This record gives sequence, C-alpha cells and structure tokens, in this order.
Amino acid sequence: MKGIVFDMDNTLLRSSIDFGAMKRDIYAFLCHHRILPQGLSMDTHTTSTIIAEAMNTGLLSEDLRHEMWDIAKEHEMRGMIGADLEAGARELVQRLHGQLHLAIVTNNSVEAAMAALEENKIVHYFDLIIGREAMGLLKPAPDGYLEVLKHFPHTSPKEWLSVGDAWVDGKASESAGIPFIAYRGDIARMNSMDVFPFAEIQHIPDVIGYLQLRTTK
Repeated sequence: MKGIVFDMDNTLLRSSIDFGAMKRDIYAFLCHHRILPQGLSMDTHTTSTIIAEAMNTGLLSEDLRHEMWDIAKEHEMRGMIGADLEAGARELVQRLHGQLHLAIVTNNSVEAAMAALEENKIVHYFDLIIGREAMGLLKPAPDGYLEVLKHFPHTSPKEWLSVGDAWVDGKASESAGIPFIAYRGDIARMNSMDVFPFAEIQHIPDVIGYLQLRTTK
C-alpha cells in the first residue's frame, strides 16, 4: 500500500455542520434565482448533487456561483468551530505519518478544512488536502480522488485505500478505482446508490488491520 485518502467530516472530525440546513438553503437560493425548479426530492439529493444539477443547467453566472459557495462556507465555518477529532484519529495518523501518503478529500472549502485541522493540530500529518476548489465536480464525482492520484503519479489506484462515512465518498472513491472502507456508514443506503465497500469499520483505528491484510496479500 502507498497511501490512504480520508474523508474529513464525521470520518476524521466530528463536525457539527448542519448538512440538511446547508442543502435546503442552497436549494432555496437556486430556486429563487430560477436556476433549479421547485420540487426536487431532498431525500435523494445531497448538497453536492444539487450543486451539480445547478452547474449542468449552464444558467449559473459567476456572481451567483460565488454567492452559492458563500452559503456553503458559512455553514461549514460555523459547524467546524470546536470540532473534535473522532476517537483514535490522532493516533492513527500519527502512526501512519511517514509510512504512507496521507491525503484528505473533502467537499468543504479548503479554508474551513484547514481551520479545523489546524485547530486540532493534525494538519502537518497530511501530504495533500483537497478541498472543493481543486475539484471540477464534488463527490460523488471522482474528481478529488483523481487529483490525489495525479499528485502521486508513481502510484496506482489499487495501491490506495479510502475511508469515509457517506455514500458520496464511496461512489467517488470507487469511480476512481480506489477501494473504499465504510466508517460507521449506512450500508443499505450505500448499496442502494451502487456503492459496495470492501470493508466496514466502527472504529477509525481499525483501518490498520486492513492495511496489514492488504499488504500481506
């Protein structure tokens, strides 16, 4: 194994971002400006898929795009205040630092991500942090994971693992060819979205066991 890609929210950090409110606020903004129609199902959409729908219309001006991202950033910065690490996350990245490439791919702004990682004093363990600014499309698109592979051209997707809690993490990872571990994820929901993790864990340090397993194959 050459590296691990981590999701951030509710994988490394226990953020209190209200993703439901973020999704509703962004959708209301896009409806108000007649970018998207009323009546989209909030059950089947995430913030990132709503934004992708808006981008695909070709109606989103540069100014409206910036306003839309400002709504997301406001929710992110508020939800990151005082965010603690998941149990065992610090010990895990300390142990793996220097042995594997460590990367983060998050749909959050890189500013919000860096603020939370710096506050928890773990930012220096990571070789690469990909926020939404570095992606063409957000997760569930694979763009962020492909950026990681591009940054480490001497590696192949099968030499990486990815860890995340949501189906969008799994879909993006699998689409980039990187095996996905679900951390406390809703497996039924993942399967319904055609995401099939090769492993499930309940404690973030359990990643170590799968690294050893895959390394010795």
